[in-house]
Amino acid sequence: MSAPTLEVYTAPEQLTAALREDAARGLTASSKWLPPKWFYDARGSELFERITRLPEYYPTRLERALLERHAPEIAAATSPRTLVELGSGSSEKTRLLLRAFVAEGSLRRYVPQDVSETALRAAARRIAAEFPALDVHGVVGDFTDSLHHLPRGGRRMIAFLGGTLGNLVPDERREFLSEIADVTRPGEYLLLGVALVTDPAVLVRAYDDAAGVTAQFDLNVLSVLNKQLGADFDLDRFRHVAVWDPVHEWIEMRLEATTEMMVRVADLGITVPFAAGEQIRTEISAKFRLDGIRAELDAAGFGDMQSWTDEEDRFAVVCARRH
Repeated sequence: MSAPTLEVYTAPEQLTAALREDAARGLTASSKWLPPKWFYDARGSELFERITRLPEYYPTRLERALLERHAPEIAAATSPRTLVELGSGSSEKTRLLLRAFVAEGSLRRYVPQDVSETALRAAARRIAAEFPALDVHGVVGDFTDSLHHLPRGGRRMIAFLGGTLGNLVPDERREFLSEIADVTRPGEYLLLGVALVTDPAVLVRAYDDAAGVTAQFDLNVLSVLNKQLGADFDLDRFRHVAVWDPVHEWIEMRLEATTEMMVRVADLGITVPFAAGEQIRTEISAKFRLDGIRAELDAAGFGDMQSWTDEEDRFAVVCARRH
């Protein structure tokens, strides 16, 4: 077994600078917001793993079931030599693809990309041990900024799973998909996991579970600001809210101030006022229609889309080829 290699393009100080910039912009905006990527410190990652096991949160289960069922078909249709995974995390679901691709016989290299060097190094070691014939080459960086660092050579498939594409607003999605097209060659593939538009009541429960785990996850972003930027958010004075926006067809997660207050963010030198009932938007999670995602992919330069959905059409795995 060859040892996995890692290229590091995002250092801890760069992450801190990005957090400072996002917090300064988002907390001083007329409608306050924070990007969802700041949920994921060690506790946030553990809470999200708990969310994926909740009865209300179906996307992870459905995506895994679709990959279990259809990975051999995807492997036979695409025969990639390199599998690149954006936002790879623990690479758990990716094992389903890796097993199918290795069995198909074409795959030679796996490139996991993640912003956490610690998590990526551990996952890369596990994958290298489980698939000793593969060259495992990790890339540490934010998936929105590190596409041009992805290694080239051999026909590649870029996988972006977990419904994470839905965290981007339409303009961001358009730019992101175009950037993926810019770093891929004709005949290479993009594999997406996307949640589909379904019953709003089902969607809201998935983001506001009865056990309150998602509420803890949402509030964790304030803990991150307290620890990383010297803020003094009182988490007991905010509550988690999840709402369905039928116009944009996305779920919004928000944190709502339960009382009027002033919050000091020491490292930024700012004091942030909150009115009672004022909200911070912490995440959008867009839900897709297959015709819509096909149009977005086509506009970015990907065609020949194939899709696989569960029986209730709540989640889809989508594969498209670069023109």
